[in-house]
Amino acid sequence: MKETVLITGATSGIGREMARMLAAQKFNLILVARNGEKLAVQKKEFENSFGIQVTIFALDLSVQDNAYLLFEKVRNADIAVDMLVNNAGIGNYGAFTETSLEQELMMIDLNISAVVILTKLFGREMAKRRSGKIMNVASLLSFLPFPYYSVYSATKSFVLAFTETVAAEMEKSGVTVTALCPGPVDTPFQTKEMLETNAYKANKPVSAAYVAKKGVALLLEGKGKKIPGFNNWFISNLPRITPDYIMMNIKKKLASPKSKS
Repeated sequence: MKETVLITGATSGIGREMARMLAAQKFNLILVARNGEKLAVQKKEFENSFGIQVTIFALDLSVQDNAYLLFEKVRNADIAVDMLVNNAGIGNYGAFTETSLEQELMMIDLNISAVVILTKLFGREMAKRRSGKIMNVASLLSFLPFPYYSVYSATKSFVLAFTETVAAEMEKSGVTVTALCPGPVDTPFQTKEMLETNAYKANKPVSAAYVAKKGVALLLEGKGKKIPGFNNWFISNLPRITPDYIMMNIKKKLASPKSKS
């Protein structure tokens, strides 16, 4: 019997690439995103190309009730989720006092609340079966929060801490919980303002396919956390050897537009 993988944020970037790779390996899929038309196209493409079953749910997970609704819809469809990938997330860039509070509260609901809700609800089901895998997508900024990404950095720091602690709790339950921590990725997530910062000049975005390949390997066989790329791994460890005030000055300069010092 084919296993089923549920992926949120499945219509673009890392989520879409992971979905394609898992479909090619003959896993059945549950794909979740806001855009129902894109989901329908993916469903048709993957079912025709790979002979798998694809179930789609067009839901905005930045609305907390929709995370609960997703679980109910999956349960009502009588589908057992063998693996869960909490990939959906949003970010923004700018001075905290000038960015949109509404957007940041939405970001907290999507990046944190939806991850907690889905991990708990599907994780309980997996624990009952004593089998399952959960992968949460964190970020390089989980390790070194950047100025001008204040709320986004905080949400991803939460995701990593949450994932590592839940993984420890569930260690003997038969459920593996992991965190994928990519650096800059060439996806629509990156805005013009982000791309004009010193950080993107110093650490070029990699392809979503490259990160997705690492993510699929981590989901299927890995443990703990994975930071794709040596450069990102090295950067993530700088805070261990650099005093806080120096590290923050470095991060502020990197996060600033190229035209600024």
